[in-house]
Amino acid sequence: MNDTTRLSDFVTFAIGGQMFGLPIGRVQDVFKPSRVTRVPLAGAEIAGVLNLRGRIVTAIDLRNRLGLERRQDEKPAMAIGIEYGNESFGLLVDSVGEVLKLPDADCEPNPINLDRRLARVCAGVFRLDESLLVVLDIDRVLDLGAEAAAA
Repeated sequence: MNDTTRLSDFVTFAIGGQMFGLPIGRVQDVFKPSRVTRVPLAGAEIAGVLNLRGRIVTAIDLRNRLGLERRQDEKPAMAIGIEYGNESFGLLVDSVGEVLKLPDADCEPNPINLDRRLARVCAGVFRLDESLLVVLDIDRVLDLGAEAAAA
């Protein structure tokens, strides 16, 4: 790599065996949620609310939000704290990985065969040695109102 190669940092996480990434600048926290309180009449992607150091955080079931099947095991989820608008969200994921520093030039557009549920919230992909890192556009993931208005 030469000095002009721009690098971006991504917080990686897994859901259902697929690796995802979020730009590190968008991530506020990574934490293990203690107690999630269900919200009556909330959509299926809203797991509930939780208290994170005195703040009320909306817990988003990212597996459900991305249209993936329910988790079969009972291992506790991890959460990635995100600010969107003036709200705090905790994205519930299977596991959190490492921070990867990747060259911007290696980011590819969505493959044509990428599942359409992922393609609508994907900002591109990186082909890694043994896997595909799907970079999520967190604004599209958390734009819950647009889908409700379109329904």
